[in-house]
Amino acid sequence: MKKRFTAGGLIAALVGLTPAWAWAAGGKASDLVVVADTRALHGVNLYLATLYNQNMWVFAVWAVVLTTVLGVLLGLIMDVVMNRIGLDLGKSAGHVEH
Repeated sequence: MKKRFTAGGLIAALVGLTPAWAWAAGGKASDLVVVADTRALHGVNLYLATLYNQNMWVFAVWAVVLTTVLGVLLGLIMDVVMNRIGLDLGKSAGHVEH
């Protein structure tokens, strides 16, 4: 009895999906070109968007360099903040590495 319900459900699903398959059948899509819209940008944002549009490799290098610099800067700022509130994690006498 269970097999009939499973087969019936499968047939109903296939019949129900037929219109979706008909609408999905279209012509081959053209190649997509992804570009950044630079019309309303100024300054550094315009430079980075233009760089993204013209040379993806240089943009990727800039992204890695900026992420690294900002990470180090944030780490240094947090070190100063933690020292000010009394949490000196780097120089505690109880911390021993093996």
